[in-house]
Amino acid sequence: MIIEAALFITGLIFLVKGADYFVEGGGGLASRYGVSPSTIGLTVIAFGTSLPEFVVSINAILSENQGIALGNVVGSNIANIGFILAFCAAIKPGIFLLKKKKGQILSNEAGMMIAATLLFLAFAATGALTFTAGIAFLILFIIIMIFLWKSTPGEDEKIESHGIMDFVYLIGGVLGVIIGSQLVVNSSTAIAETFGVPSYIIGISMVAVGTSLPEFATSVVAIWKNQGGISIGNILGSNIFNLLFVMGIGVLIRPIEIPSMTDILIMTGFSFAALLLFVRSKGFIRALGILLLMSYAGYICMLFL
Repeated sequence: MIIEAALFITGLIFLVKGADYFVEGGGGLASRYGVSPSTIGLTVIAFGTSLPEFVVSINAILSENQGIALGNVVGSNIANIGFILAFCAAIKPGIFLLKKKKGQILSNEAGMMIAATLLFLAFAATGALTFTAGIAFLILFIIIMIFLWKSTPGEDEKIESHGIMDFVYLIGGVLGVIIGSQLVVNSSTAIAETFGVPSYIIGISMVAVGTSLPEFATSVVAIWKNQGGISIGNILGSNIFNLLFVMGIGVLIRPIEIPSMTDILIMTGFSFAALLLFVRSKGFIRALGILLLMSYAGYICMLFL
């Protein structure tokens, strides 16, 4: 138990410091190449912080344990909104009011996340995610990525470039958050098993939250550095990556049966609730963030009942 606790603390240190460098590198690249911070967050950083979900899910599928892969992705997406995005809304609601060119806000990207969620829901409702679903997921994923990189929004966030060190920070940061998240997941799982918590509950709760820790660490650090575009873009982009890229690649390898639609419907509900965060009222955004946090806590409690 002492060793697991030490590994847990070490993992948290890797997460926080890795996220710090990750945000520095991603923000610097945004400034260097004239790409908006939110686009960097939705693509480069979102992909990096989604690597734990990708690795865990693909390994599970290759091991013919598709249930863990599905639970990890669905649980991570619920955590990204009900825990991470809600936490950001509660402590700094102003980041959801970031303006873009022509007065638009990040709700466009939230709409892309909803599109990905609805496509996933439609195929899941058939009872299984098959090869056809994987192709459809990857096609929508490519369309979204092309759209994001061709768009040229211009947020007011001023971010300094660090030259070649931006790449060093980005690579070093993503390695830090991946190593840190793995240590936290492994140690917390071992601690939970010591207390006799069922493996399914561990998968959809602790493992899902654990693989979402890079998003949490990166988003909170981004808020601390007043880089709200990266913070929100990272969360929305991670959900898109999880549903379309991770599951898209996964079901091309092996089809996944849907044991129950309950958690997928809960994920869809949280996704639609996220749209309400993009309004012009800080008080409402903070209140909704707190409500989502309470709802997520209730969801986790429901899993353990």
